[in-house]
Amino acid sequence: MEARDPELKKELDATLHARRELGEEYDAALVESFLEKVEQRLDGTVDRRVRRQLAEQQMVVARGTRPPQSAEGNFGERFGFAIVSLILAIPLSAIAVVNANLEGLIVAWFGIVGVNAVHAARGWPWMRGRREKSDWDD
Repeated sequence: MEARDPELKKELDATLHARRELGEEYDAALVESFLEKVEQRLDGTVDRRVRRQLAEQQMVVARGTRPPQSAEGNFGERFGFAIVSLILAIPLSAIAVVNANLEGLIVAWFGIVGVNAVHAARGWPWMRGRREKSDWDD
C-alpha cells in the first residue's frame, strides 16, 4: 500500500460525504466501515509481502545459498532490540536495587549490556562466518 493510496482517499471522501448527508448519529458506523476497508488493504499488503519473502527464502534454499546481509538491512531489528532492552532495564534495575543494593544494580546492568553486545555482534563479519558454520541452524 502506498503512502497516498488513491482508492483509500476516494473511500475517505465518500465516508465524509456520507457523514454530511446522514448526520452525526451514523459517525460510529461510518468510521467502522472505513477502518474495515483500511484493514483489508493492510492485510492484502502484508499478505503480498509475506508471500514475496517466502518465495525469496524458498529460492535461496533451492539454490543452497544465503542472501547477502547488509548492515543497514537489520538496523530496525537492532534498534528495536536496544529500545526493548532499555525499557526492560527499568524494572530490572529497580528489582536489583531493592534486593541487592548497588551490587545488584551493577550485575543487572552488566547483563543488559552483555545481552545487547551479543545481539549487536551477530552483525559483525567475523561473527557471521562463525554463525554460518554453526550446527544450530539445521
